[in-house]
Parts: sequence; structure tokens; C-alpha cells
Amino acid sequence: MVSKRKSLPKDRFFENIEDELALTFDDVRLRTGFSEVMPDAVDITTFFSRNVPLQIPFVSAAMDTVTEHQMAIAMAKAGGLGIIHRNLTPEMQAKEVARVKYHLNGKITEPICVNETITISELLQLKEQKGYTFHTFPVLNQKRQLVGVLTETDFDCCIDPSRLAREVMSTNLVTSHPRTTVQAAYDRMIQERKKVLPLVNKQGHLTGLYIFSDVRRIVTESSAHYNVDDNGQLRVGAAIGVNDFERVEKLLDKRVDVVVIDTAHADTKPVIDTLKQLKKRYTSLDVVVGNISEKESARRLLDAGADGIKIGQGPGSICTTRIVAGVGTPQVTAVYWCARVADEYKVPVCADGGLRNSGDIPIAIGAGAHSLMMGNMFAGTNEAPGEIVFLEGKQWKGYRGMGSEGAMQQHAASRERYRTGKSLLVPEGVEGLTPYKGPLATVISTNIGGLRIGMGYVGAATIEELRAKGNFQRITNAGINESHPHDVRIVKDAPNYKR
Repeated sequence: MVSKRKSLPKDRFFENIEDELALTFDDVRLRTGFSEVMPDAVDITTFFSRNVPLQIPFVSAAMDTVTEHQMAIAMAKAGGLGIIHRNLTPEMQAKEVARVKYHLNGKITEPICVNETITISELLQLKEQKGYTFHTFPVLNQKRQLVGVLTETDFDCCIDPSRLAREVMSTNLVTSHPRTTVQAAYDRMIQERKKVLPLVNKQGHLTGLYIFSDVRRIVTESSAHYNVDDNGQLRVGAAIGVNDFERVEKLLDKRVDVVVIDTAHADTKPVIDTLKQLKKRYTSLDVVVGNISEKESARRLLDAGADGIKIGQGPGSICTTRIVAGVGTPQVTAVYWCARVADEYKVPVCADGGLRNSGDIPIAIGAGAHSLMMGNMFAGTNEAPGEIVFLEGKQWKGYRGMGSEGAMQQHAASRERYRTGKSLLVPEGVEGLTPYKGPLATVISTNIGGLRIGMGYVGAATIEELRAKGNFQRITNAGINESHPHDVRIVKDAPNYKR
């Protein structure tokens, strides 16, 4: 996990400039050093919060033009994490979380069951009402004992939807005991040529369920890089607001992995009180808190029990907080000082916003971040909400700040996030278009490649080693210009470069 902090070479760099100015990505570059590290051999696993690991250090932003269930599923499959935005009702947000959790299952510990007397028509209506995307339903009798299973084949072959479940269900079941492992389930299903393996106790009661397609993905390691929980389900997080306890209850019912108290300024009494209440009520739930940009703010949140800190006030591409309110510390300096405090508590920090190129990623981690939250990087992908639009011969998708006028007018959560009343709307973000980027997997691959190369230059074999070895030098405007292609006319764009 997160190791306790020792004095690092970069400390003198930041301490020497602390009273003079604050720095962001274009102001600094990482120093290179002797390296025995090959980029394709580095370990990029890390943590988003105390108990929520990441296979890659990427988290998608809790924005209504970035993360709903499609994005969260794709992020978890890539090894990262998606945070479902809260411009949704608690019920709708919980449903989005459920779609992620039930997309891939190892052992389903609480299968959705039906009574043997339900009609196929009633069950189809229930599926539509609840938004169930799966087709396998264990069937129970009046004593709650397993008597059969309805599968997709049973639905397809049922011509008369008025028939009862017990008349349509498959009864030639192969079952196993409650402690059956994923590997044992896979072997049994292969042997018996069954796609469903119910787990039944001595009383005939159902205690769990394995689905072959999910088990096969896990056992054959095609999902080895997925970010999954102990039950083999994809991990997912969700944003909440101040005193948002009803929302938390609904999210926990769908087994959310982590909640993020999502505010523009987290160093406030209402946020800290909410954090304390959450940690008191739900001792096993990880709670990440954001956003902040000062080390004193980090200490107050950590003292209150935060399991993770989100850093960034105003660096986002659609954020106008620094212009409208005149506040906010440039991101590299903010990350460094907040991470320095968080290391004392062995708590991970997430750098939220300001990334424009893959080279900014090793800089943020070198400054102290364990993970990066991205909005604009992932907006415009196939998995982001919204339709593709055509403008001036190019493809675009909508992208807006959660503090934009449109978001505030449409959603109370956005108004609450930026602490405005119904009658006073002071936007801290804009609405715009971002270029269509294609599949999320391509975007992630490009940025992971930049991170790996950066780690190779520094000689860091792990994320923790990059955090420790990362050392900086300031550059001038001339240095920035020198960093970009110059004195040539670019005739072919590189897929991983833009200015």
C-alpha cells in the first residue's frame, strides 16, 4: 500500500519556491537519471483509496458528459475505475452502479430469484422495469428452495408468455456446495457442459450462483487485467454530496466500492461533518473527499477519516473557477504539498484535472499522486455519454463542466456542488465540444504508453518508485517552445501529440 514518507530529492525543489510561486505542468519537467528499467516491464498498479486498488492509475471523472455505466465498465475492464456522476436521482445512480457490478460476475452472492408461480410475461415486465440486462433467474418454491433455473434459451423457446415459470424452467440442474471456488466451478461446468452452476446448502436453499461466461473470463485470464473485487465483479465508484445519506444507502445496496464526496471546495464544515458521519455509520466503506489544493486542507480531511483525497481546484479544461473566483493553486504544486501531508497518514491522493498530454501523467505522479482523474481525456470517446455531432467537417461530442450554467440549471446536484442557491447561479465552468476520440481503450493505451516511457527515463519500476524518484526542474517559455516540434511544417499528425 502507501508507504510512510521519507525526505525526497524533490523536497528541496518545492521548498525553495514555496513562498515565491506555484507551478503547473508546463512549468516543470522530470529529471532523467540512470535507468535499468524497460518501459514494458514497469508495474503501474496503485491505489485510489485505502482499500480500492487500481491496475492502472486512471480514474474517469464524475461528470455527466464523462462517466455513466458504459464508461465505468470500460474503465474497470482496462484496469482503472469509473466514478458515476451525481446529476442523477439516487435511484438512477444506483441503477448505473448495478449495471457495472452485474456486468461481470465471479460468484453472484445474491442472485435475483423468482417464484415458481410468476408468469413469463410478468417476469419480462419486471426485467424492463428494473433494467436487468441478464437472462438467468433461479426459480424458488414456496419454501424458498431451488427448483429450477430460467435461462435465455427458456425465454426464447417460450411461445406463450402466460405460462408459469415452473412450466418453462430448466430442471435438469447441476449444483454445488456454497464454498465452491471459481476454479472448481469452472471445472465442474466444463465437465457437466452446463452454463449455470447454482450453489445450494443442505436445506436446498440457494446461496450463490456462477455463470459460465463470467467464470471462463476469470479463469482463462482474459480478464486478468480487469479491476475486480473479491467476488470477481467490476469495481465502480459513485459521487455523493453533503449529507447525502439516502444516496449512500442505495449505492451500498448495489455494492458500490467507494464513494466520493464531490464538492468544489471540500475544506468546509459541512463536508467534514458528512465525512465523519459516513465513517461512523459505514466503517468498511472507503470515502474519498475532494476537491482541495492546500496542505492544511488535506490535514483536516485526513484527521476526519478520509480514505483518499482528490486534488485540484480550477485546472480542468472546462473549469473557470480561478478566473471567476480568483482562487486555486496550480496543479503540480497543489499535488506535491497535499501528497506530502497524505503520506504521513498512508492515504492515497488523486490528481484531478489539468492533464493535456501523456507526459503530464508521470509529472503528476512524480509530484506525489497515486492516481489521475481525467475528464477531457476521456470525454469524446465512444463510452462517454452523448451523441457524435458534425461541425466544420469534424466529429465532436459535447463536454461541459459540472459548474457550467447548463449543468446548474438542469441539476440541483451541480448547484449544491458549487454552493449556489436556486436564484443565484454563478457558473464556474463552460459548455463546449471536444473532438471525437473513438474507443476508450485506444485513449488509455496511448496515455499508458507515455507513462511507461516516462518511468523508463526516470528509472522507476513502480508507481511508488516514481513518486519517490520524481525530481523536477523549472523551464522557461523558451523551454516549453523547445519541447514542442519547431522549425518544421507538420505534414502528418502523431496520434499521441497535440498542441
